[in-house]
Amino acid sequence: MLKNIVFDFGDIFINLDKPAVFKALGNFGGTQLSPELFKLAKNYEMGLISSTDFVKALQELFPTATAEEIIAAWNSILLDFPIERLEFIEQMAADKKYRLFLLSNTNELHITAVIKSMGILNFNRFKACFEQFYLSHEINLRKPDLPIYEYVLSQNQLKAEETLFIDDMLENTLAAETIGIKTWNLIVGKEDIVQLASKL
Repeated sequence: MLKNIVFDFGDIFINLDKPAVFKALGNFGGTQLSPELFKLAKNYEMGLISSTDFVKALQELFPTATAEEIIAAWNSILLDFPIERLEFIEQMAADKKYRLFLLSNTNELHITAVIKSMGILNFNRFKACFEQFYLSHEINLRKPDLPIYEYVLSQNQLKAEETLFIDDMLENTLAAETIGIKTWNLIVGKEDIVQLASKL
């Protein structure tokens, strides 16, 4: 019996333009995800380096860019948060049929930009829908590494077989499945989180 639902954030609730960062960095000579940039982004997502040090490190990779240009390029991935998705999760929370959790790979610069874009009132409305609101940079863990799923289960006394995890990244849902969590790999552009009832 399904009792718990764990939601990703990006491309589940807020729309993303994932290639936008590389398009923006392309103005300063960056056109692809190099191993160095991947490691830097991963460490930043896990909260292992500060925003200041992250921006400085990117400036070393792209020396013609100012700090402001780096931050704008980094945040260019973030698009809109459709109001119907906010209303959907608020209704789910009000129904109290399932325990609801958020589990997102994100970072300080992105979440700050999201709050500014949504407005603090709407962001707080969204956050209030979840029993726990897990951001990778705050818990020093990230998907698809298994410890992040085990952490959510153990912290909240959840059984894997009673838990559904929803994410747009296949590698993340496949990882969750290896420890018995049920999953929905949402196909962006073809499916929407507001259709969740058809998956339950």
